[in-house]
Amino acid sequence: MRNFPFRRARLGTVAVFALAGLLFWISFTVSRGNNIRTDDSLLQMSDLIRERERQNDTLESSAARLRSEVAALTERDSGTDPEQALRLDLTETAAGLRELTGPGLTVTLTDAPRDAEPLLPGVPEPTPNDLVIHQQDLQAVVNALWAGGAEGVRIMDQRLISTSAVRCVGNTLILQGQLYSPPYTITAVGPTDRLRAALDDSPALRNYQSYVAAYGLGWDVEEHEAVTLPGYEGSVALHHARPVGPRD
Repeated sequence: MRNFPFRRARLGTVAVFALAGLLFWISFTVSRGNNIRTDDSLLQMSDLIRERERQNDTLESSAARLRSEVAALTERDSGTDPEQALRLDLTETAAGLRELTGPGLTVTLTDAPRDAEPLLPGVPEPTPNDLVIHQQDLQAVVNALWAGGAEGVRIMDQRLISTSAVRCVGNTLILQGQLYSPPYTITAVGPTDRLRAALDDSPALRNYQSYVAAYGLGWDVEEHEAVTLPGYEGSVALHHARPVGPRD
């Protein structure tokens, strides 16, 4: 969480160093003098993660194709009249399930260089936390675009819907089961003048702009006369928590 222009001295510095020492000790104990970075088990785990990601991509593509076939069969056999079909089309468009084309803009957020130095006089030396894009930065852009009248929003290559959640682990974005690294692109379809005004009026983004000026975090806004957002292709099924039944 940023608090520009100055950060108070962190009282937990000693605790952080103590924790780092503990982690080094545990690492040494576990490795027993071996180079754990090249341990076969870690390499196998990395290969397993990549394989699961490939499997997930394949399953997602297959599921999207099946949903498209089901939708086409449902439309063919439903017997709905043209007026009902139009209402359905408008509803699916508003929900983000249909392709959307119109004027809009793209916001690009980028980490600062790791060796960045203060760009303004009187600014303290940056910490690693000052030089990366955070979850609240992405959320601030998305919220501002919706507030500015966006008809649809896409982050990277994925369309957002009402159940989409922007989550970051470190500076890695997790969106609808996919992992992304910066630079991050956020594209919106809507009135460009209102979208720009909403970005300028956002207090959270004014705070972010302070870091852009101080340390060189990336910020770029590009307008489009016409841009196309794909329809959301993931599952729209809602899952709810249920109370646990009586134990036997």
